[in-house]
Amino acid sequence: MKNISIFCGSSSGNEGVFVDQAAQLGHEIAERGYGLVYGGARVGLMGAVAGGALSNGGKVIGVIPDFLKKKELELKDVSEMHVVDTMHERKALMNELSDGVIALPGGYGTLEELFEMLTWAQLALHKKPVGLLNVEGYYDALIEMSSKMIDKGFLKEEYRELLIVDDDIDLLLNKMEDYIPPANDKWFETK
Repeated sequence: MKNISIFCGSSSGNEGVFVDQAAQLGHEIAERGYGLVYGGARVGLMGAVAGGALSNGGKVIGVIPDFLKKKELELKDVSEMHVVDTMHERKALMNELSDGVIALPGGYGTLEELFEMLTWAQLALHKKPVGLLNVEGYYDALIEMSSKMIDKGFLKEEYRELLIVDDDIDLLLNKMEDYIPPANDKWFETK
């Protein structure tokens, strides 16, 4: 991997551990020599993960829609800043610039970004590792929902492995580095 995209909240959440883990993740990404691609904002977990990477001399690439830049949410001290027109263009460019994806805690936008990356992996549109940093069990219910989708026949068991989950930053990054994408040329039923 050369660059890792981070999807996360533009809010900080109501527990300090979320900001701490975001900053630590950014720091560790830089420590391992990866570039960080993120949503370009200076606020919330986005600002924390970028700050963590920058504090460790890392390369940070922001991708921000123009309407958010106009609201002065842009972090000015990044290595590169790409300004796009729409949220969809933001996500597409972040995907293009990265070799792996990690989701931190966040809201609807973070979930939407995570699920699109997982869907693209399921459809073999990319073969990148997709990680989930499960800070303080934040995503436990989502992981449980994945099991229910498998149990009810809406998700194949082999696609469970498309989502790499850990609550430890080093272990998550190690798993992503060792990731081997599934051979999923036929993702649909042929009955």
